[in-house]
Amino acid sequence: MLLLALCDDNMNDLSNMVHLLEQYKLSKHLNFEYTVFLNGFELVSALDKGKRFNIYCLDIMMPGFTGIDLANEIRRFDKVAPILFFTSSSEFALESYSVKATDYVLKPISQEKLFLTFDGLLEQIESKSNEDAIIVKSNDGLQKILISNIVYAEVIGRNVLYHLISGRVIECTESFSTVCNNLLKYGRFLKTHRSYIVNMQYIDAIGNHQLTLQTLTSIPIAQGKAKEIKQQYLNYQMEG
Repeated sequence: MLLLALCDDNMNDLSNMVHLLEQYKLSKHLNFEYTVFLNGFELVSALDKGKRFNIYCLDIMMPGFTGIDLANEIRRFDKVAPILFFTSSSEFALESYSVKATDYVLKPISQEKLFLTFDGLLEQIESKSNEDAIIVKSNDGLQKILISNIVYAEVIGRNVLYHLISGRVIECTESFSTVCNNLLKYGRFLKTHRSYIVNMQYIDAIGNHQLTLQTLTSIPIAQGKAKEIKQQYLNYQMEG
């Protein structure tokens, strides 16, 4: 399920966005959830607490903390999630590209405009999901997991647990060596310890004995591997 963040200090514009999204859900037979924020500080606070979203819809003209400022903060936590700007002014169009915004839509937002924007966005997400996903056998049957949604995986006993950005945990019985071999192919994972493999996209800080993820989870680093792990992470950031 997709999770959307909507941030706008104008209640009328925010209500209109919610109304249009409800219409879009019904017309496309989709199932997604959204959380509304009246300012950027509320959204950043949610991110600080480990909350993550698949799509961010932001107003730009907000007092004190503009949409561009907010997008820069979002990019500290999430390098890849689509950011959509909905605004009454076109003067920030160029700046929107500096934070890798997916689209820039001028208000007032009509049904046609929103539907076209989300049609294109969801096509991109679906296209990416077709390429970057794995199929795992869990207690609930076969499940498809987007690579970008995996924060880390760990082995406990004979079970491997996939920890997703949504907070969900998927448990399966495949060998951890197989899991690591599958994930390492994507170039964004590193094995920090015999029992852990993490998605470098979600690393916040690396120490000598553990690293901290953006979800505030601490992951142990095997003895003597800190220097190697820091170098791998640096290489990943430079390639990105």
